Amino acid sequence: MLKIIINLIAVIIILIGVILVYDARIITKKMFGFGDQNEATKGLKILGWIISIIGVLIMLFIRK
Repeated sequence: MLKIIINLIAVIIILIGVILVYDARIITKKMFGFGDQNEATKGLKILGWIISIIGVLIMLFIRK
């Protein structure tokens, strides 16, 4: 039962990371008001990628 809950949490983490990667431009326009949105978009995409990798690693290590 605990493995199922942890897997669900890992899937949610992966989903958040993917949303950050694909909607980074939209999120940047809504959340930040400064002029250099390209740098903020790049930062959100990198953050989303790292979050997704963390979620995948959680799923991989829990299965063993």
